[in-house]
Amino acid sequence: MSLIPKKGTVYVVDDDEAVRDSLQWLLEGKDYRVKCFDSSESFLSRFDPREVACLIADIRMDGMSGLELQDRLLERKSPLPVVFITGHGDVPMAVSTMKKGAMDFIEKPFKEEELLNLVERMLDQARSAFSHHQEAASRDALLSRLTTRESQVLERIVAGRLNKQIADDLGISIKTVEAHRANIMEKLNANTVADLLKIALGAQQTKA
Repeated sequence: MSLIPKKGTVYVVDDDEAVRDSLQWLLEGKDYRVKCFDSSESFLSRFDPREVACLIADIRMDGMSGLELQDRLLERKSPLPVVFITGHGDVPMAVSTMKKGAMDFIEKPFKEEELLNLVERMLDQARSAFSHHQEAASRDALLSRLTTRESQVLERIVAGRLNKQIADDLGISIKTVEAHRANIMEKLNANTVADLLKIALGAQQTKA
């Protein structure tokens, strides 16, 4: 049984201890798991991409700024939803973070209800992204079981080729194609061609 509360984890990155403490008190009081960091660097060294989580970060910090932190996460292709805390003069910068995919920004001093609503929206997005990631990983694990020849046959099945056409394409007999089809169905735990297509097409969409 997981020790992580159902509501998920909220990462807080801010070099102001008072802000970290107040956010931790507020969010833990609403049953979120909170992990606080005083710098972007310490967050990146301990961030677990496998967690269902979201990030609240200050834009202006000593060392790596919130903007640079966002860039690092984008480089890692992290799906982590982010919201930024800004001062009044930082709004133009905050707008640029949203163009790069941040969900929102909140100005200091922020309203508790506004922040809590944002956190819930971010975690909803994180749960969805995590679910899609798990499905993709499961599909990739199944597809990795296929031999090169089986992958070639599957590619043609998805393209709507008939057994005879696949045999002609690959220079093999129809019986060999049928044997490959049977192996593919078994390895992918597919009971029907429709099941097979869902797995193969789902993997293609993920890579697109």
